[in-house]
Amino acid sequence: MREKVLIVDDMELNREILEEILIDEYPVIQAESGEQALQILEEQREQIAVVLLDILMPGIDGYEVLSIMNEKGYIGKIPVLIISSETSDTAEEKCFKMGVTDFIRKPFTNSMVRLRVKNMVDLYAYRNKLEKSVERQTETVKRQYKLLQAQADKLQKSNVKIIDILGTIVEYRDLEERTHIHHVKEFTKILAEQVAKDYPEYNLTAQRIEVIASASALHDIGKIAIPDAILLKPGKLTADEYEYMKSHTTRGCEIIEHIDGVWDESYKKTSYTICRSHHERYDGRGYPDGLAGEEIPISAQIVSVADTYDALVSERVYKSAYPKDKAFHMIVAGECGVFSPRLLNCFRQVKEQFEEMLEE
Repeated sequence: MREKVLIVDDMELNREILEEILIDEYPVIQAESGEQALQILEEQREQIAVVLLDILMPGIDGYEVLSIMNEKGYIGKIPVLIISSETSDTAEEKCFKMGVTDFIRKPFTNSMVRLRVKNMVDLYAYRNKLEKSVERQTETVKRQYKLLQAQADKLQKSNVKIIDILGTIVEYRDLEERTHIHHVKEFTKILAEQVAKDYPEYNLTAQRIEVIASASALHDIGKIAIPDAILLKPGKLTADEYEYMKSHTTRGCEIIEHIDGVWDESYKKTSYTICRSHHERYDGRGYPDGLAGEEIPISAQIVSVADTYDALVSERVYKSAYPKDKAFHMIVAGECGVFSPRLLNCFRQVKEQFEEMLEE
């Protein structure tokens, strides 16, 4: 507990006068030099409530004592009252700049010293009490934040697990989807990170990228509602069969909509958006809604490029795999539909990363 008063003055008479004024209310410690004062502060600073300091002293003077107290972080925790015969305004200004709390010129009255010391002690005691209260509250907030963070992490793992389970259903429905889902997730993350870097206006935070990459696993979930005769047909689809195949976008959304109360809304909304819009094209010639330009959500645009690239470089029952360079140039040249110029710019920059991922 801070209750002691440290009086620092090279004149013994001055120290005795000040002690006589304060001794009825505070335990008093005397220091006849700056050196002795600093030693006392080093040993008893947690018990000292206020320092009464003279400026003009041989050896380490009051200014140097203040300087060292600042270096050690004592100023701000222990108030300092300067009691000096120095009459210049510059001396007072210098002391206040160095962090002193109050300044009294000699000669002084007993009541003035007693009142100034009491005000300083009470003020700092109250401030220290507030600081400790804030520290306790801060620790409480930190503990609560850690708890909320743990709950958020647990919820995120649950969201990812739900998506993985649904993705596994698609994998078992269509054997070609097994590596495709994994590839699309990886391509999506790589491309999304480049988009975030080049086009910050899309606000693709690290968290949002993780959600988009995870949700990309459900882009073809509607295929579980497509008959085997169409889904696994080795040859070219008829016009009617192709129209039915295209319905996997909306059928997938129906499935996602019916999964309620078990996952975070952001994962559900992103999964729905990707499932519905990953076949839209920038020129409005995609499906199912004929969206054009930036009407197409950025999450669906990114997954669309990732999905198309992997479909090209992968073998299917109806086609052989294209070489990586050929697939890249087909997308850039618009042979697979028109994509956003921004997305294509990012796609060019991550070409090698896509190819390295395939090699791995």
